[in-house]
Amino acid sequence: MSYKKIYLKPGKEESLKRFHPWIFSGAIAKVDKGVEEGDTVEVVNANNEFIAIGHSQIGSIAVRVLTFEQEEINHDFWVKRLNAAFDLRKNLGLVAGEYNNAYRLVHGEGDFLPGLVIDMYDGTAVMQAHAPGMHVARYEIVEALKEVMGEELKNVYYKSESTLPFKADLNAEDGYLYGGNAGNIATEYGLKFHADWLKGQKTGFFVDQRDNRALLEKYSKGKRVLNMFCYTGGFSFYAMRGGAELVHSVDSSGKAIDLTNKNVELNFPGDPRHKAFAEDAFKFLDNMEYGQYDLIVLDPPAFAKHKNVLRNALQGYQKLNAKAFKKIKPGGIIFTFSCSQVVSKENFRLAVFSAAAQSGRRVRIINQLTQPADHPVNIYHPEGEYLKGLVLYVE
Repeated sequence: MSYKKIYLKPGKEESLKRFHPWIFSGAIAKVDKGVEEGDTVEVVNANNEFIAIGHSQIGSIAVRVLTFEQEEINHDFWVKRLNAAFDLRKNLGLVAGEYNNAYRLVHGEGDFLPGLVIDMYDGTAVMQAHAPGMHVARYEIVEALKEVMGEELKNVYYKSESTLPFKADLNAEDGYLYGGNAGNIATEYGLKFHADWLKGQKTGFFVDQRDNRALLEKYSKGKRVLNMFCYTGGFSFYAMRGGAELVHSVDSSGKAIDLTNKNVELNFPGDPRHKAFAEDAFKFLDNMEYGQYDLIVLDPPAFAKHKNVLRNALQGYQKLNAKAFKKIKPGGIIFTFSCSQVVSKENFRLAVFSAAAQSGRRVRIINQLTQPADHPVNIYHPEGEYLKGLVLYVE
């Protein structure tokens, strides 16, 4: 085993001693000649002592650490890491059941595989590389995945055209790396949905809201429910199974509304309780009547992907929640979320608090929500806790 080296500046290994998996470009003193983006490299301190092995890349994060041990990144390594991830999901009861066959198999740093995401939909693995090193290793990962999952794995679809750094110039193409022509209907807690990994956002569905959708179902009986930013309608069909009086789904994307209607029809064919609207969320909230809904879901896309737009994002969350507070029926419930990694729980709560104060309504927190267990957070990488949610009771 011999990898080219990246040398740290004196004292810059402290975060690595605490097993943080990122090395920033400012910590690097020099790099061996010939190191290219996506290469596997050895990281050493100023005294040339071993620190870690990881994938190099261009940008503020210069290395994503794969291991803090001196080991070769080969087939056995990928099998070991994927086995650990698969075992966790089996222990969670998420693998191979008629009641649920959709889950996240690999959650990047949370599974000690930084830059790699794999979601499972009824035996189809949808794989995304968010770092060049995982793109370079994609075929090795597929071979290891076949060994780990055996007959559980039917297809692997690679979907990284939009997730890899555009400056990397890797010419990534989406497509099947194993199998192909898969059906795209999966099951979550007994409800069916189309996972559009070919053209949809992310890997085709947002499996990270599974447990929060199940909670919404418990609150939905007899309620008039508004699902904003509905995307594929996940919250909507859970509300319907929960006994909602009516459910309205809103998204600015006509394609998302088509998919929502298909998913509702899969589970509740011909049910007149559901209507979907392709409209701007803020305009829809402005135009709706006071007291029209008594349960509102606010699950917008990430308002901030970088810290330099954090202030604007917080203003967006405040504005969005204020509109919902002003219009919801007294005694109503709001499920409100942020999926922006750069927005902390404290910042998000402050934005929602400001919105409540602006509305003049009395508001109580009745649930605090996060991502499910198949989106684990590496305890040494708190940045992995990206999904924040509050369930609010509004008088």
